Amino acid sequence: MDRVTVLDHPLGATLLSRLRSADTEAEVFRASTRRLGALLAMEALRAVPARPRSVRTPLGEAPGTELEGGIVAVPVLRAGLGLLEPVTTLAPEADVGVVGVRRDEEQLVPLPYVAQLPPLVDATVLVLEPMLATGGSASHALRLCADAGAARLVVVSVVAAPEGIARLGEQHPDARVVVAGLDEGLDDNGFIVPGLGDFGDRLLGTT
Repeated sequence: MDRVTVLDHPLGATLLSRLRSADTEAEVFRASTRRLGALLAMEALRAVPARPRSVRTPLGEAPGTELEGGIVAVPVLRAGLGLLEPVTTLAPEADVGVVGVRRDEEQLVPLPYVAQLPPLVDATVLVLEPMLATGGSASHALRLCADAGAARLVVVSVVAAPEGIARLGEQHPDARVVVAGLDEGLDDNGFIVPGLGDFGDRLLGTT
């Protein structure tokens, strides 16, 4: 699983536990998502290539680094919006696209309804999908981004199930996955167990 990075940080583990708790209210859930999202984004942005450069300090020259190539954040609506601000805070130069997918609750298949992407050629694309369950929505977004010329693809998730990881490995073997927690699997309704419930509903305070 070299292509899968599980966040290993005590702050990340604490924030994930807060998101899992059924007692966490929407305001705290959103704040915890932003903080955890920053840790995930930091790890995901390792995929962006960098080149050396010389920097003039007040006392002389120093070796430095600068990123090269574009960065694009693509939240999968609606839950993925919770991870967008952390990415654009760390990389304000990033462009943003959106992919909208809802799930057929009976067939457990993705039903796309919108896709708006900026130019992706040679870009590092972060697909923001907090709950990687069956992997259908993330796979759909990855396919759109790959077809549009993305050079590097990274899925950023809060929680993932083995089924979703396996699906992306089969359908998008070059894509990386950065996730805060790997869970046991899916229940009969395709929800991650133990998971944290419906991420979008908890983020927005809806039911």
